[in-house]
Amino acid sequence: MAQGPSATQRMPQPLARLSAAEAVFNAIRTDIESGQVPVGGKLSSEAMLSQQYGVSRSVIREALRSCTALGLTVTKTGKGTFVVADKVANDLTLGQYSARDLTEARPHIEVPAAGLAAERRTDEELETLRHIVAAMTTETDPESWVALDSSFHAAIARASGNKVFASVVADIRGALAFQSETLNMVADRQHASDIEHQQILAAIEAGSADAASNAMAEHLRAVGVALDSILNK
Repeated sequence: MAQGPSATQRMPQPLARLSAAEAVFNAIRTDIESGQVPVGGKLSSEAMLSQQYGVSRSVIREALRSCTALGLTVTKTGKGTFVVADKVANDLTLGQYSARDLTEARPHIEVPAAGLAAERRTDEELETLRHIVAAMTTETDPESWVALDSSFHAAIARASGNKVFASVVADIRGALAFQSETLNMVADRQHASDIEHQQILAAIEAGSADAASNAMAEHLRAVGVALDSILNK
């Protein structure tokens, strides 16, 4: 006699907030790319989308930010979110910088900064990095994880002891957070980033400039691959 579904199978599991945001993003993106919401059209309000998908407005905002970063929509304060394209742009818009800007610049800044951090970091700076990485591996809130991600990169730049590196990374911090949020949403980068950050931290802990530089270079390469996977060539 065939057994019925288990209790686990019968009971739907609640979506994690990131999964909910991904689902909403994918639904909105499909509506736009299929023409259901045409270029020039206006998306429903955050409140209506929240009710439609049964999620919080913060989840809706995450999904809409990724649509904007991909060049599909533009949000006008007090007016709403409008469709401006029916296919992903060839670059991400991340505030005052683009993904291409970051991809080209970061290896020249963060790779040497990681190497210097391995040689120059103080015990206090190392403890800060450990705390950030530990928090990231257990963080389930996407916005909080993204904030920790940008904090990690800024902390490495400060630990390099080079004020130029620290200043530049601080300046692009907002764009880094925006990029991370979009990559997590579209390319599911969060877990891979956690592992890569752990490898960077281990090299800095060991005091190996070469290993830290190489680990950072590999992390940035992986980010670039993820960007290529979602952008039109």
